[in-house]
Amino acid sequence: MESIRRPRLSPAIADIRRGVRALFPPDGLVLVGLSGGADSLALAAATAFEAGRAGIRAGAVIVDHNLQSGSADVAAAAADTARSLNLDPVLVLSVTVEQCGAGPEAEARTKRYEAFALALKQTGAGHVLLGHTLDDQAETVLLGLARGSGPTSLRGMAARSGPILRPLLGIRRATTRQFCVDAGLLPWTDPQNFDPRYTRVRVRETVLPLLERELGPGVAVALSRTALALREDSDALDELAHHALLNHFSNGTITVNALLAQPAAVRQRMVRFAVEQHCGVSLNRVQTLSVAALVTDWHGQGALSLPGIRVERQDGTMVFSAPRPI
Repeated sequence: MESIRRPRLSPAIADIRRGVRALFPPDGLVLVGLSGGADSLALAAATAFEAGRAGIRAGAVIVDHNLQSGSADVAAAAADTARSLNLDPVLVLSVTVEQCGAGPEAEARTKRYEAFALALKQTGAGHVLLGHTLDDQAETVLLGLARGSGPTSLRGMAARSGPILRPLLGIRRATTRQFCVDAGLLPWTDPQNFDPRYTRVRVRETVLPLLERELGPGVAVALSRTALALREDSDALDELAHHALLNHFSNGTITVNALLAQPAAVRQRMVRFAVEQHCGVSLNRVQTLSVAALVTDWHGQGALSLPGIRVERQDGTMVFSAPRPI
C-alpha cells in the first residue's frame, strides 16, 4: 500500500513549526484560532504536527462573525480542514457583531475574544494560539502612531498574553503563504482583507507598501522591533508604578509627595493604575494628564469629575472616589 506523502521540510514550514514549538505549554490542551486564511491555516498545520511530537492535545476554534453572506459555509469549511489536520476538538462559534460606535473592526475583535474565552471554558483548554504575524504587529504599531495612542498601542501585541499565545509574531506574512504552498494547503481569502473601508486594510495595502517604496525595505521589521523595545521599557515602568502604589496607595488616597517623587512616566501610570484598582475605570491619556495636573500644576482647582471617577486634592493628599450623584 502506498504510504502517505508528507510535505517536504521547506524553510517556511521549519520556521513556523519552530515558532509554534517555542511557545507550547508543557502539557494539556491548546486551541488554534482558525479562520481558514493563510496565517491561521499555517499555524493550525504546524500546531497539529508539533502537538503530536510534544505529547499534548491540539484542537481548533472557528469564530463565525456573520459579517458577510456565506460566512457559515466558510466556517464549516475551516472546521473540516481542522479535522483533516487531526485537530480535536473543533468548535464553531457564531457571534453577532453590532454596528456600534467603536466600529465593526473593534466590535468584531471584542466578540472574537469573548468567543475564545468561551471555547477555553467549554473545552478546558489552557491556551488559544492566534496567527498574528510580524506584518500584523507592524500595522498595529503604525496605527498606534497615527492615533497618538501612547505606549499601550506602540508596544504592539504580546507573544504571551494570559491564555492567548501568538507564535508567529516574528514570522512574515509571506512565510505563512509559502507554508501553505509547500504543505499543499489551500487557504481561504477573506474579501474583507481588501476592503478599503477598513483602516487596517488601508495601512496594509497602501500605507506600508508606500513607506517601503519611499524609505526602503525593512519598515515592517523595524516597526516590529520598535514594539518589542517599547514593550520591554513599558513593562519595566509598569512594575515600578505598581511597586510605588503598593507602598503609598491605600483606601483610595495617595499623598501628593509620593506622586511628585516619581518621574512623569511612572507618576502617570500610578494615576491610571490607582483609578483602575479603586474604581474599575480605565483612563485615556488626556484624562490621566488632567488628573496628574492636580499634582504638578496645583493652583487651588476643585475636584475633577471624569466618567466613573472623582479626583480631589485635599491637604496634600489625592483622593479617588466614585462620582457623587447629581
